[in-house]
Amino acid sequence: MIPRSHEFDIRAYLKQKRAQVDKALDECLPPEDTYPQSLYRAMRYSVFSGGKRFRPVLCIASFEICGGRGEIILPVACAIEMIHTYSLIHDDLPCMDDDDLRRGKPTSHKVFGEAIAVLAGDALLGLAIETIARRLPPVAGFEITNKVLVDLLAAIGTDGMVAGQVVDIESEGKAADAKTVEYIHTRKTGCLIASSVRIGAIVADASEEVVERLSRYGQRIGLAFQIVDDILDVEGSFGKLKGGVGRDAQRQKTTYPGVFGLEKSKETARSLVNEAKEFLEDLGSKALPLKLLADMVIERTS
Repeated sequence: MIPRSHEFDIRAYLKQKRAQVDKALDECLPPEDTYPQSLYRAMRYSVFSGGKRFRPVLCIASFEICGGRGEIILPVACAIEMIHTYSLIHDDLPCMDDDDLRRGKPTSHKVFGEAIAVLAGDALLGLAIETIARRLPPVAGFEITNKVLVDLLAAIGTDGMVAGQVVDIESEGKAADAKTVEYIHTRKTGCLIASSVRIGAIVADASEEVVERLSRYGQRIGLAFQIVDDILDVEGSFGKLKGGVGRDAQRQKTTYPGVFGLEKSKETARSLVNEAKEFLEDLGSKALPLKLLADMVIERTS
């Protein structure tokens, strides 16, 4: 029996799934004493620095509401988190955003140096793809594995996360417009989130119609997620003003509040979350975890 929304503890659900993902990640990543130790220490440092595991949890939730059972989704969920972590390591580098802190801790290049940080990110990307290629075919078959890899690699490639990062960098200090900020956000952040949701459904062998519905859900919460990030750079929460000017403004980043203003940005984020949940209606009460995860996008403070 699927619980009703007032009976379902989404935070307990997140805690449980995060623990599953963390355990699986610990098994996927080589121990710190593996040679060369500096590489594996750097990889594990960033992976286990306190992330919420939002993307792998979306993947697991999508898998389960599409009828998937067991732990066959965990290697895919781990791969998604490794890819997300690689992108953060590179995003923090002096040649990109030049950040000293990530999740309240010194960034990888501050601890291990720029060269090792770059290589740790590269290694996480490679290990992510290897993890799927090695572990998924025996339990899901080569056809589904191929679909997963194509979807994921497209999401992070030349019309996905990397493209969004390029345009983000090239837009710094320039007059911002709606088309550019949407391009950056849908690719830099939105593509991997949408892929995380789709991939869960693909591994569960869901119908094309269901995959498409979940894809649209993922696209909308992915964009909403980055808009809220922009808002949190200006405000300490979705509604409380921080003291001082945020890092995005200092770097003259192209952001939703910068283009549309704070109130319009909040309105857009809420609207996107509501639209996302509408795509889940035909999936019934089993889609409740994804609905509540969508709500959490605009409830978060970090």
